[in-house]
Amino acid sequence: MNRRKFINKSAVAGAGIATGASLMACNDLSTENRKKGYNAFAKAKNENIIKPSPIAICTWGFSGATAKAGELLENGTSALDAIIKGVAVEEENIKNTTVGIGATPDREGNVTLDACVMNPEGDCGAVLAVENIVNVAALARKVMEETPHVILAGKGAEEFAYEQGFARQKLLTEERKEAWKEWLKTSDYKPEINIENHDTIGMLAIDSNGDIAGACTTSGLGYKMKGRVGDSPIIGSGLFIDNEVGGAVATGMGEEVLKTVGSFLIVELMRSGMSPQAACEEAIHRITKKGPRYKDFQIAYIAMNKSGETGSHCIHEGFTMMKYQNKKNENILSSFYDTKNS
Repeated sequence: MNRRKFINKSAVAGAGIATGASLMACNDLSTENRKKGYNAFAKAKNENIIKPSPIAICTWGFSGATAKAGELLENGTSALDAIIKGVAVEEENIKNTTVGIGATPDREGNVTLDACVMNPEGDCGAVLAVENIVNVAALARKVMEETPHVILAGKGAEEFAYEQGFARQKLLTEERKEAWKEWLKTSDYKPEINIENHDTIGMLAIDSNGDIAGACTTSGLGYKMKGRVGDSPIIGSGLFIDNEVGGAVATGMGEEVLKTVGSFLIVELMRSGMSPQAACEEAIHRITKKGPRYKDFQIAYIAMNKSGETGSHCIHEGFTMMKYQNKKNENILSSFYDTKNS
């Protein structure tokens, strides 16, 4: 059905002007990154941009996900179709404890999933705190395409899934149930940096038409409070796409990503002329400059612009980004904020 656009173009333009002004006041990027950051994108806006070959990137080392999406892209599949199939690889991976079936439950022992998607037209859909449905990224797409809404939550989202033909499936495995029972003995809620108890798969793709789409899907923080939702299903925080500019995805401590609307920020920085790499670095800086609390959690961003340039940056060393292009599927170690010298 026809959907209203998520962001009014005039509002985005105004945000871009405001963001550009804030950039002029920022003196924290290195000279080298400034030179690289304000790249050919601004110039290319007024020229014919050569379309890059199809690309799929995702957070962390989920090689199967980018391989699936990348192969589909090479066969002419749209970016949106490719990412839905790509992230489904991990949603259906019972060994992945942070996404889909087999994910870590909340404090009450219930597995709840969150996801969002954005298409090249700027439409979006999201589902929050969904139980008993494995492929929540595909469900978020259904919200985008089959309802007049952007977000459905909880039981409403689950009931909508059944109406759309999704199968009911138990998400809590015996292995995760036993781990939860063990956790109850101490109830230690502190996340471990770069340990998969709170990480997400977010994916961005450019197809053969040069169109960009994205998806983000997760079970959220392990042993979270019942009802907790992080950044992953929130448009502008966990994911943001502008098909004229590029896209960005976040992973890590969602509460901190929400405070800076990180993915939207990165896209707006790219709109102002920054490279994806420099934009990710600035988004991390917006978090670390607030004080020393960042030393206790991880946040990472990946980004891609319309020209096919990619970038990633994180707070703590150890985050990686998968990239599939021209039949090459590589795991790229991300640059990181130097916490030892801060």
